[in-house]
Amino acid sequence: MKVVVVFHSAAGSTRRLAQSVASGAAMEPGVEVVAVEIVGADIVEGRFGNLELLRRLDNADAIIFGSPTYMGCVSAQFKAFTDATSELWAKQAWANKIAAGFTIGANLSGDQLNTIQYLQVFASQHGMFWVGLDIPGNYDPAKRNRLGAQSGLIAHSVDTELNETDLLTARYLGQRVVQVGKKLAS
Repeated sequence: MKVVVVFHSAAGSTRRLAQSVASGAAMEPGVEVVAVEIVGADIVEGRFGNLELLRRLDNADAIIFGSPTYMGCVSAQFKAFTDATSELWAKQAWANKIAAGFTIGANLSGDQLNTIQYLQVFASQHGMFWVGLDIPGNYDPAKRNRLGAQSGLIAHSVDTELNETDLLTARYLGQRVVQVGKKLAS
């Protein structure tokens, strides 16, 4: 199974979440994990132009999307990436792949759920199967999913330092995507 974690990070906290998601997926035997970061140089005159990054997603069985929440949605860089997938959408090239998502914001009520919902709708447009968290908030002995989002991982930080529980939840999300993918493949 091949899992790709594709993300944009401005201050480094989304990158750390992506690393934890990737490490969780890699814990499962027989899984190849690749993390690819959307960077400023990928955007030229407002358009995403890194075709190599898009090609890296072709053979993925699962794609996990990550973006910081800015103004209640994904970052402009991540949005440019999603806009660049329209030809893939037209061919339904990602249909039947597994998808999941994560985000981080500086405010506890900073509309991070809208970011997760954007990612979920984006995946659905591509015909992907969305995997959320199956840990009810505040019901886990390890305190994972501390903010209680079921649709995907929502993390919170005011200073780019991450709560260790959010990193544990990110790791779990990576594991869960692989476990669901293997279950669907059997």
